[in-house]
Amino acid sequence: MIKVRVFGSGSSGNCYLIDDGYSQLIIEAGIRFRKIEQAMNFNFKRVAGLLISHEHTDHSKYVGGFLGKTKIEVYATRGTLRALEIGNSHCYPLVPMKPATVGSWTVTAFRVEHDAADPVGFLIENAIGERMLYVTDTYLVKYRFNHINYMLVEMNYSEKIAIENQAAGRLNRKVENRVFTSHFEMNNSLAFIKANASSDLREVTLIHLSELNSDETLFKRKVQELTGVPVYVAPKNGITE
Repeated sequence: MIKVRVFGSGSSGNCYLIDDGYSQLIIEAGIRFRKIEQAMNFNFKRVAGLLISHEHTDHSKYVGGFLGKTKIEVYATRGTLRALEIGNSHCYPLVPMKPATVGSWTVTAFRVEHDAADPVGFLIENAIGERMLYVTDTYLVKYRFNHINYMLVEMNYSEKIAIENQAAGRLNRKVENRVFTSHFEMNNSLAFIKANASSDLREVTLIHLSELNSDETLFKRKVQELTGVPVYVAPKNGITE
């Protein structure tokens, strides 16, 4: 069984830990390394690697802490590594649609649509064949996957709520443009979940909810009605100060 731990989710910073009882993966490095270090009790021995989906700071700002203070290997596409201007013996490029071995895990990056250099989602499989999808910061995913057991998937905003906020003047122009063109709207996220759901699905965790344009209760209910499996909403602040 793959367990998910949320260190932070949303525009202020993202970082997640997945653990199958044998080894771990960290996904994203948008939360201060000091906080992650403390939350992990300074023990990274079981962490096989760090995956970075794209270069935006809420996903990558603190990757230097991992590179400087741990021996954890960092995995991202070449475009993302170039955008981050990092590259050393602990950085490994991922080629989209080509499976890579990361410790005991198999990771396949796949391209998504977002306003970044080379953004990807991840299909992650552990040694006993459990499969997880990780998708964030996108308005479109053209791929479909079989036998998915777990999903960490963005449900960023409701178009209805965003339009109401737009009409009320609660969105500034910069935020407004990005809301509508670079993130998963509720119905697009539901369509993605439906397209990849099967009798194998065990659990869905919704991530990267907009603070202003989302409705946690509505989102959770919609996904539960669609899938019939336990649904969790990643807390914005997974780590308390």
